[in-house]
Parts: sequence; structure tokens; C-alpha cells
Amino acid sequence: MCGIVGYVGKNQNSLSVLIEGLKSLEYRGYDSAGIAINNQGRIKIIKSVGNIANLERKLDKKILSNLGIGHTRWATHGKPCLKNAHPHQVGKVTLVHNGIIENYEKLKKSLQDEGYKFKTDTDTEVACALMDKIYKETNDKLLTMQKVKEMIEGSYALAIIFADDIKNLYAMRKDSPLIIALGKDENYLASDVPAILQFTDKYILLEKNEYAIINALNVKVYDNNFKEIKKQILTYEGSREVAMKNGYEHFMLKEINDEPMVIKATYEQFINKNLKELIDNMPDLAKYNNIDIVACGSAYHAGLVGKSLIEEYANIPVKVELASEYRYKKNFGNDSTLTILVSQSGETADTLAALRKAKKEKSATLGIINVVSSSIAREADNVLYTKAGAEISVATTKAYLSQVLMLALIAINKAFVNGNISSKEEKDLLEDMQKLPQEITSLINRKDEFASIAKQIYHNNDVFFIGRGIDYALSREGALKLKEISYIHAEAYAAGELKHGTISLIENKTPVIAIVTDETIAEKTISNIKEVKARGADVTFITTESLNKKYAQSDFYDRKIVVPSTNKFFQALLTIIPLQLLAYEVAKLRGENIDKPRNLAKSVTVE
Repeated sequence: MCGIVGYVGKNQNSLSVLIEGLKSLEYRGYDSAGIAINNQGRIKIIKSVGNIANLERKLDKKILSNLGIGHTRWATHGKPCLKNAHPHQVGKVTLVHNGIIENYEKLKKSLQDEGYKFKTDTDTEVACALMDKIYKETNDKLLTMQKVKEMIEGSYALAIIFADDIKNLYAMRKDSPLIIALGKDENYLASDVPAILQFTDKYILLEKNEYAIINALNVKVYDNNFKEIKKQILTYEGSREVAMKNGYEHFMLKEINDEPMVIKATYEQFINKNLKELIDNMPDLAKYNNIDIVACGSAYHAGLVGKSLIEEYANIPVKVELASEYRYKKNFGNDSTLTILVSQSGETADTLAALRKAKKEKSATLGIINVVSSSIAREADNVLYTKAGAEISVATTKAYLSQVLMLALIAINKAFVNGNISSKEEKDLLEDMQKLPQEITSLINRKDEFASIAKQIYHNNDVFFIGRGIDYALSREGALKLKEISYIHAEAYAAGELKHGTISLIENKTPVIAIVTDETIAEKTISNIKEVKARGADVTFITTESLNKKYAQSDFYDRKIVVPSTNKFFQALLTIIPLQLLAYEVAKLRGENIDKPRNLAKSVTVE
């Protein structure tokens, strides 16, 4: 993995298309980049380590080329270095690959026994050599791709050039996403829509186990039996501008500033006047007695918030599972269980595998997804879209917030159906929901306040977050946000567990960020804050306006962040904003690459 671009056309401009397309996919994260182009009948490969700018400096911009493929690599097999960068070439086959070939070592040994020599540490070069071997035997490109598919195990999206056919690009996929975009006298391949938006907004989705032959005038897609398939042409609803910074210093800051609009767009899908609209506009959730929420990373943390809300206010048991664990453990779902899959991209490999397992176990499935027509969106029984728009920064902010809101709406739905929301509560809830965009804006406008606090902690190597209940779930997301973009070791702990070992880590001036928004257990958490303060911790206290009245003057914290008080279903949406901006300001002070943190990728399409 991580990003694929391909071009074939009459206009001889593959070089510029590939570079611009790769730049549009930088948000996915990568450590090397490369292209392969038709250069006067020969395939020319140029690769570099590091930023695409390094690759661009190596290019002869005068080269005219009708066809090419490009790739940004996020290392999985073999360290990031020039030899391991894509594209790879063996014999007549040149290709780029997203995904993982799980049985590559066995295939490699077999190919070595037949005389193939390998120059890299990658599984991709093995796939390339295998394709070359089979093509020599069959002299049939479609048949070659089919035989390769039958022999390799794992996930992949492949863009392929055959040296004896420089008028066509070839593609195949299993699990890893791949689209074909349509232009005039030129067509494109890409792993994600942003790569092609500056050229066209028309595209088709290549489905699992499909093959494609693409030239300047035609696109032909085949199923596994070589039957040609008529594909639906889709039109991207957004604009390229959503993938631009719009004057902000970083995409992450732009996307935080998008959050008021995102929240409004997400709830307005369902509610305008009353909660009955929520029931009418959502899938029927009344028949489920158990809910499993399955996700990874920040989406998992959103699930933890959802669990607190659904259990507390809808009175239904909820399990939250890491997708990478769920797919390999025994689960107990049945037809009264709703399995909710949460994923920004809708292509997260572990979450997609968990979806398929849940369906086999006869659970109903519901996707909470940001990308229309993504794999999870297509395969789940039902889908709810979060309306976050394109999110470019690797560290999610607005997509996470919209996931939390969607889970809150599910909790409201279930609570309303169960009769747990009175008429007055409904009125208050709707009013509070409509205030959210303004309240989020007011928090974002306090950026300088959070920047000042960042100056107090950015030089530390360890930061701890504590809270109870839903505040513990928010602590986990706050710690993740800080560690992934600032590289500070940040950990979240359930406040009541401190005395069972973790408090031994507290030293003089150790930064502790303590969250208290739940009035029912505030005193319990504050007693834990006093414990770390007594041992020298430097405490940043985050609380609500209503609780602040009680603790306006106190000696258990060094500084305080007060967020607006709102409805119990929505408080988490406001509380997380300071944590997002605090992480951003800390990373900025440390001079880190905020939008593209090291070793991370935006869309994790491998295990």
C-alpha cells in the first residue's frame, strides 16, 4: 500500500497526470514514491525515497508519454528504501500494488527454484514475477490475471503494464479499493477519488475479483469468468476544493474548522422538527436486543462513546470490539444482534473482514461510513453516512466527531422508541442539537487559549489522560491524537484504576489531563485528580460550565478548560474539541509533520 494512480490517453501527458494524482493521495501516508511510463516504446521507471517532491526532481518534464502508473508506498514488507519502492518490473510485467500477498514467501521459493532472482524484500515483486511466469506460459493477459488471482492469497489492487501492449492498462482487485475514472480521449486508474478530481468527476468502481482493460477510448471490465460487465458510471458529489487547505496552515486545522458544518450536515439528514423523523429516516433498530460495535483506532474510540450513550439511555447491552481482534475470536451474534461497523474510509481491512464474519454468523450489519459506495457501505445490510466530506489529514478529527454524533443519534433513536425520552426532553434535545455548530465554533475560536496550554506541556516526553465512564473514552481519543502527531508518549487511564499501579508513573511536573463532565461521578474522579496532584502532577482540568460553578476555586489543578454544558447525548462532541486543538498545537510547537505523521497511513487496507 498506499496510493495508486494510472493514466492512458491520446494526450501524451501521463507524466503530469501521475505526479498530480500522487500529490492528491499524499494524505494517505507514504515513505517512497515511483512511476513507470511508456517512453518511446520502452517502460521507464523512476523512483525515490521520501516526499513526492524528491521524485519530481528526478523527472525529465519534456518526456511525452501516453501511458503510465504511479504509486506511493507505505512499507509493509521490507524497509522504506529505493529498491523496495514501487513500481516493480520483472520480464514483460511492470506493476504497482496495494495490499499484502500473504503467501509470498512460498511463491517466492517456488519462483526461485525456477530461476527467478529477486532484487527487493517486497511481496509485490513476487506477484510481478509470478505474473511474468504465467504470461510466458499463456500469452493471454486476462487468463494470466485470473491464474495469478487463484495462486495468491491476501488483499490486493494491481495496476499493470505489459511491455508488449503499451496502448492498454490492466487492473485487478481483491479487497483493496480501486476505481477507474473516465475522461475524454483519456482514462485513469486510482485507489481513491481525490487523485482524479482535477481531471474528471466520472468514475466506476472495480469490484472484488474483477479485471479491467483500459485504453484512451474504452474501458472493459470482466468478471472471473471473463464475461464483460456493464458498470454504472458514478459522479462524485463533492468538489476538489474540499481537498485543499483553503488558507489554513495544515489540513488538520482546516478539518477541525469544518466540524460545525459537518455536525449540521450529519444531523440534518435525519432531523428537522422532531424525533419521529429520526425513526423514519434511520434503519429499523427496534428489533435488536444486543449491539456489537466493531472498529479500529479513533473509530473504536467513537464506539466507546456510543456504548456509554446507548447503554445508559437506551438500556441495551453494547460490546465494543477492535476489528483486528473481533475477526479472530469467538463471537456470539445472532439475528437479534446488530453489528455496527464504523470506518471513515469504508475500506479498513480489519473492519471489512469483521463485517463479513458478522454476516456469516447471521448478525444484522450496519455501516457508519464517510465514503459513499465504499466496500463496507456496499456490503453492509444498511449504511448511515457521516457527511464529513473528504478528510485529508491522517489524524482524524471531523470524521471522528461525525461518528460520535451518528452513534448518539442511534442512542436517541433507541431511547425514543423505548419511551425513555419525554416530550420536554425531546424539545430540549432538539434545541441543544441545533446549538452544536455555534458552540463548536466558539470552542475553535479559543485556539489561542489551547496554544498557551500547549506551551506548558510540549517539551515533555510523557502525558497522561484520566477520566471515568464516557470521559475515559474521550481520554483515549485525546491520548491517541496527541501521540500520533506529536510523538509524545501519551496514555489514557480509567481514573479509578490509578491506585492499582499506574500512579507509580506520576513524578514531579508530570502532565496529567483530567476530564470531568459527568456530574454523577464528578466527585469520584476529582478524588483521583487530587491523588496525582499530591504526587506532583501538573494538571490540566477539563470540565463543563455547570460543573465549573462548583469547582471554580480549587487547588487540585494548575489550569482549566471550560466547555459549554449541553445535552447528555452531545457533551462528548464539545469536550473533544479542546483535545484535538491541544494535540495540534503541541505538534506544531515540536515542528512535526502534522498532516502526514511518520509510519501512519490514512486508509489502512491491510492487516
